[in-house]
Amino acid sequence: MRARFIIGAALLILAAPASAELAQIRDEATFRQIVTGKTLTRPLIRLQVLPGGRITGTGAAREVAGSWTWRDGYFCRDLIWGGRNLGYNCQEVRAASGTIRFTSDRGKGDYADFRLRGN
Repeated sequence: MRARFIIGAALLILAAPASAELAQIRDEATFRQIVTGKTLTRPLIRLQVLPGGRITGTGAAREVAGSWTWRDGYFCRDLIWGGRNLGYNCQEVRAASGTIRFTSDRGKGDYADFRLRGN
């Protein structure tokens, strides 16, 4: 019984970033502070958002490359994944507790949560 409690508590702790209140990032300086020197990870995806405006990494064993800028409070990126052009999109950014969330279409579309890992 005690083992089940410990395992259950551990799972709740691991799930906390997804349910924690994520604060909206509204300025480029704060965004850069959060992502510089970090790898953004989720299952099968590892990305770096570099200070010079480039995006590099892999997704499902395919190369990811692109560019980014900060415009009017949004992360705007142009991305290619495995030769497929994913296009340009400006995204709302939220972050807390080692998690960063990108929501497409200026916060009105789908979202993806990434863990922030030190390089």
